[in-house]
Amino acid sequence: MNYKTVNGSAEDRFIEKKSEFIGYIRHTESEAEALAFISEIRAMHRKATHNCYAYILRDNNLSRHSDDGEPGGTAGVPIYEVLRKEGLTDVTCVVTRYFGGILLGAGGLVRAYTKGAKLACDAAEKLDMRSAAKLRLTLAYPMYGRIGKTLGEYDVRTESEDFGADVVITLFIPLEDADSFAAALTEVCNGSISVEKLSEIEYNFG
Repeated sequence: MNYKTVNGSAEDRFIEKKSEFIGYIRHTESEAEALAFISEIRAMHRKATHNCYAYILRDNNLSRHSDDGEPGGTAGVPIYEVLRKEGLTDVTCVVTRYFGGILLGAGGLVRAYTKGAKLACDAAEKLDMRSAAKLRLTLAYPMYGRIGKTLGEYDVRTESEDFGADVVITLFIPLEDADSFAAALTEVCNGSISVEKLSEIEYNFG
């Protein structure tokens, strides 16, 4: 399964008409992790006026959002919409607000919570997770110069190259491309190459 998420946590903040908004985002893989993160932010900001949030999870295809006391639809949904438009999953975003005494109105709140979530997303390291095959290529030195063009035609990530008796290359490639990649290498090397699938994993191609 291919999906986009974030690595670890990130945060950013801004001031809007004297209200401080702090956006937080974290990689979470279960509802328990999402709720624990929300509780962590709430504990950190006990005196905040609101801690609004949204999360989207692959686990049970689950998503939730909360306005945490803001007018209905002005906080949780905008945060959720940012996550959705960014194409992220396995993430939880909390936007904390310290009220500065000036009312923003419904439209102002939507814009502010959207901005808080977007800033958090922009601050995070994105991961483009894809189902991948880990392959080991074993070939003689004369074949090494032949495979460069084929490697360049595919989205491969080289983990290691070992120059011993033979050249041994370990790399990752999107799973759906693994068979055609192996066939192309075999053709260009006239069969003088070994392509061994070591494992199938989720790998960051970001």
